[in-house]
Amino acid sequence: MIQSAPSSTQIVHSNRSKVWWSTARTSFLWMVVIAFGLRFGYIVADHTYKFKTLDNNFSFGFEMGRIGRAIATGQGFSDPFEGRTGPTAWEPPLYPYLIAAVFKITGVYTHASALILLSINSFFSALTCIPIFLIAKKCLSEKVALWSGWLWALLPSVMYWCTRWVWETSLAALLLAILFWITLQLEEARGAKLWIVYGVLWGIAALTNTSLLAFLLPSGLWAWYRRYKKQAGSLPQVALASLFFMATISPWLVRNYETFGKFIFVRSNFGAELRLGNGPFADGTWMQWLHPSQSIVELRRYQQMGELTYVAVRKREAMEFIRASYPRFAWISVKRFIYYWGGLPRSSKIAALAPFKNSLFMASSVLAFWGLGRALRRHRPGAWLFFCLLLTYPTIYYFVFPHPRYRHPIEPELGILIVYVISEAEGIHSRKSSPKAV
Repeated sequence: MIQSAPSSTQIVHSNRSKVWWSTARTSFLWMVVIAFGLRFGYIVADHTYKFKTLDNNFSFGFEMGRIGRAIATGQGFSDPFEGRTGPTAWEPPLYPYLIAAVFKITGVYTHASALILLSINSFFSALTCIPIFLIAKKCLSEKVALWSGWLWALLPSVMYWCTRWVWETSLAALLLAILFWITLQLEEARGAKLWIVYGVLWGIAALTNTSLLAFLLPSGLWAWYRRYKKQAGSLPQVALASLFFMATISPWLVRNYETFGKFIFVRSNFGAELRLGNGPFADGTWMQWLHPSQSIVELRRYQQMGELTYVAVRKREAMEFIRASYPRFAWISVKRFIYYWGGLPRSSKIAALAPFKNSLFMASSVLAFWGLGRALRRHRPGAWLFFCLLLTYPTIYYFVFPHPRYRHPIEPELGILIVYVISEAEGIHSRKSSPKAV
């Protein structure tokens, strides 16, 4: 059969599409719009805003949702579990107040509130494309930047946390990516403005997810050292950033002191988290039956003791276990390291899918480490900053317990390293397959 040649109209439309894509693929606007559209579309199509009503809507935001409910109903920052348990510092304040603001407008635990909060999370996730592009372009190449940005925009696995969990995970990933990019900029920064922004953003990060602070000192030291090598003074700027950091978090520290009568740095629950990963039945995962949200016995202990006493007792129990057998604690910590980077055992409700999902999880970690090693060998700008991030941020989870959600805040940087090593492999293959010059 003889096929007819394309019409002039088809050719015009094809040319317009090519022109549009050549512009759109490097446009932050289109990257963010498409990323958000896919996430929002998934929320609506899969009805992820319809949370289960079991356990009195606890799956809607978990402890943060409970605190948000308490704020919205006039009880203040309190009651992270079921019932009235009084003031709390169990979670950082920023995201629970966001939940409370939405609850005030559209109702507590309503579908409308869930849709708004998941949409906000999706917007945070979509915005992350921008710092990903900027980081990759500065450290590696524009090609890697484009692939990394669009990978984040389009990859379904990236969308999971922002479309299904009312939690600060996507905001934490955005903040950490922005802080990573600003750290790179500080090497050449002049004046005080960027340092002030840096200090304020670190304060916001601390009030969002205190685990992000593991990267604060390494990133600051990296910026100071890079400036020191260029004989650029930085101590006054570091002091200024530190001042604005403390000014940002101080109101919450004062609140904690006035509420509990003692100094609490942002949140109070580290001892309880340590016990959830360390005890007689520890196997490298979290022992959920010891959590007040899962155990009526633990909830009663929490209510009777009060938050600070309960956390102190849980910490003492964990430390007694650790001191009783350091070799066992070390072995469990090794397992936690493996689970953090390779995925948790029985991570899927469908048992047959668990090995497949964990294989993909492990493969992404291996590729990221491979990309990091190659970047270090090739002395790419910022390679040691990537190294510091991957070294310091996950460390706390090796001693407490891992969860796939805990890796998400560093997945923008992991994605950049993965794209980099794949692009390098493609470049090597292209050079080998090209004819030798005569």
